[in-house]
Amino acid sequence: MVGGINGASSSYTDQVAYKREDAVSVNTNEKSVAEATTDAGVVYAKSEPSEKQATYSVNKMSKADREALVDSLKKDQERQQASLAKLVEKIFRKQNKAFQTAWSKDISDADILQAKKDVAEDGYYGVKQTSQRLFDFASALAGDDVDKMKTMQAAIEKGYKQAEKMWGGKLPGICGQTLEATNKLFDDYYKSKEEQKTVEP
Repeated sequence: MVGGINGASSSYTDQVAYKREDAVSVNTNEKSVAEATTDAGVVYAKSEPSEKQATYSVNKMSKADREALVDSLKKDQERQQASLAKLVEKIFRKQNKAFQTAWSKDISDADILQAKKDVAEDGYYGVKQTSQRLFDFASALAGDDVDKMKTMQAAIEKGYKQAEKMWGGKLPGICGQTLEATNKLFDDYYKSKEEQKTVEP
């Protein structure tokens, strides 16, 4: 098995920076979304304001320009999906490391105690916080778009499988429970959107 605690002699507390790295990752992804929107090719030309005229009008695009825009948006979505999958893989690997550290006998008591706090029910790498973080990353990229959320959910599943591949086998139960909890958040989101449709006139 490839996994396990490699380099158990290194201090677990040296890895505390992982929390900061996760936050930076989602900020980077949000930035890429904003940049993609800016670079997508939709141009707004300011027109002379008047009481009967909109402040902005959309420039007409040729068929070739529209096709290029659609292609660009598809590629951007693929990049976002790949980026999220990589981030998810990283998070599950870190959650797994924290879990393995919590039950290790080869490191200091202080590091073991910290790891146990991290994987506890309300810990940073516990099921609740980790699943919410994954869902929040996905929604930051997809916005309030059901189809894009489904794409991001698939990216999370992909990232989980990549983490298993890196580990060399099935990840511990806490990781599987986190994936289930994340999917439950997606299901609740889809259900809320369906309920919203039935309420709207």
